[in-house]
Amino acid sequence: MDNGHEAEVSPIEERHKLDLDSLARWMKDNVEDFRGPLGAEQFGIGQSNPTYRLDAGGKRYVLRRKPPGVLLPSAHAVDREYRIIKALADSDVPVPRCHALCTDNGVIGTMFFVMEYVEGRMYPDTRMPGASVAERGGIYDAINDAAARLHKVDYKAIGLADYGKPGNFFARQIDRFTRQYRAAEIDRIEAMDRLIEALPQCMPATEETSIFHGDFKMDNMIFHPAEPRVLAVLDWELSTLGDPRADFAYTMMIWRLTPDEYRLGIAGLERRGIGIPTEAEYLAAYCRRTGRGGIENWDFFITFNLFRLASILQGIMVRAIKGNASNALAAEYGGRARAIAEIGWRQFEMMERAARRV
Repeated sequence: MDNGHEAEVSPIEERHKLDLDSLARWMKDNVEDFRGPLGAEQFGIGQSNPTYRLDAGGKRYVLRRKPPGVLLPSAHAVDREYRIIKALADSDVPVPRCHALCTDNGVIGTMFFVMEYVEGRMYPDTRMPGASVAERGGIYDAINDAAARLHKVDYKAIGLADYGKPGNFFARQIDRFTRQYRAAEIDRIEAMDRLIEALPQCMPATEETSIFHGDFKMDNMIFHPAEPRVLAVLDWELSTLGDPRADFAYTMMIWRLTPDEYRLGIAGLERRGIGIPTEAEYLAAYCRRTGRGGIENWDFFITFNLFRLASILQGIMVRAIKGNASNALAAEYGGRARAIAEIGWRQFEMMERAARRV
């Protein structure tokens, strides 16, 4: 038996309580065929935006909301999540069906949207303990296929031409995550200071533009109950228009990080014969699916994403300190920002040494 299972729910945390009467009135007016009474529990997933399972009239729904409290600028953009999931509904990318967006803070206290509940398996552990070789290999390949599908979508044709700013992607992203890191900075992390200074000096000469998920990883997906197939890609909060090579490199950071360094890391594990491909094999499969001969300067994309991840983790830690993070493990994750930044700087130094040898 593998370790895939439905996402677990628990009673709602006091700080994330919902006014169910107010919510039910809104759903009656905005969600087709809604019937009460309404019940709610909270998912343990959803590091940034509190996420709930709603039960009403024999149906299930999912609600994503902005967390309460003081928030970092441009973070927790549930309205952008709603827009992109709705736009992708008729594409080759598997996403849940969206029902409605509420921008009125008076309903439950913060902006939120409601989408369908997709029944299937989730895998919180990239090692997939207990899974068969075939199951493990199939799930990894399904993630690879979903990434390729996403990056081949004609974003203009589905109404997302203005979802981001084409061009200067890396400069804008480095600036954005530098500002978010500085806004959340508590103790100085020397490796982050070095990355902030060095990364703008080695950006790729050319850029590509596609839909950029920003957090494309195994535990942000729901898989078919019996097949190695992605039924829904979740958590679009960081999505924009950007370089697909960098988006896929985020997925592949786990090959450079050990489980101790990052909870999803698979570096240092004995993977031979268990179904998990090598980094080179996985990258080659993506390139075949997207019609590429390869990806030059691959290590830059990995290093760039380690920098992004360190900034994100720093923000999670600060939310935990302020008491508005949506997961009890936020402090643990956030405390890893320094370690990820230091790994990112080591990757940068190795990349520079390799470039000098060429």
